[in-house]
Amino acid sequence: MRAMSDPHLIFDRRLVRLRRERAAGTQHAVAPVLEAAAERLLDRLDDTTRRFERALEIGGRGLVAPRLRERGIASVASMDLSPRQAASAGGLAVAGDEEWLPFAAGSFDLVVASLSLHWVNDLPGALAQIRRAMAPDGLFLASLPALGTLQNLREALTGAEASLRAGASPRVSPFPELRDGAGLLQRAGFALPVADVEDISLAYRNPLALLRDLQAAGETSALRARDNRIPPRDLFPAALASLPPGTDGTPATLRLLTLTGWSPGPDQPRPARRGSADTRLADALGTKEQGTGEAPG
Repeated sequence: MRAMSDPHLIFDRRLVRLRRERAAGTQHAVAPVLEAAAERLLDRLDDTTRRFERALEIGGRGLVAPRLRERGIASVASMDLSPRQAASAGGLAVAGDEEWLPFAAGSFDLVVASLSLHWVNDLPGALAQIRRAMAPDGLFLASLPALGTLQNLREALTGAEASLRAGASPRVSPFPELRDGAGLLQRAGFALPVADVEDISLAYRNPLALLRDLQAAGETSALRARDNRIPPRDLFPAALASLPPGTDGTPATLRLLTLTGWSPGPDQPRPARRGSADTRLADALGTKEQGTGEAPG
């Protein structure tokens, strides 16, 4: 395991585990949001006719495993950094780390990770380990917060702290962008990679409730670069007061990045050999091909 002094370590994984462990008793306060995220992710599973027999769900908070069993998958293992979270799913529970998967190659034909991989330090490495644990032609589904999530809160906290102190410390995690998604899957060796985003829009009558929900879900900052000093007394009141109001209250956005990929298999579609086409693209589209205006050579 890498030392905590490693500059590539962004998150304090011990703190992530402790917060997820504590959240096992409080996350019922945000159950509608967690359930909506799980359902949207598993909708992708319903789009395929492939039948799965051995599934691994990662970080599902007791919500994903039952839904997989309802879809006819009898063998479902649940893994989480927190033992309480893993056990809450029922069935086979594994307290494990996404950065050090404890499974043999080819163990599963389906892996689902709902809102958990955003706390991983080495996401490309974690995805590569997940692919290794999958059988050929297995399906991988994951959702994680994307850039744009809690953007208003990030800007409000940064602005308020900058006005109260000489500078501001990061208080909201960095999130990946949509353009990163398919590239991460390809880098990990997945075939047919697809990435897309969709928003879950929330509104709070009391902006302080947003912070309470984040705490209840165990989603408060676990950045190693966080400022461990006691924050100024006026920081959070000033930040929350600066949040832009909406028609139904203080808006907050959970932007979900959904990743879909397949472990390589012999029967999957493959791109044709380069130069093997026998029809011009212009003919297929029914358009007239035009030159660039440059002389040949």
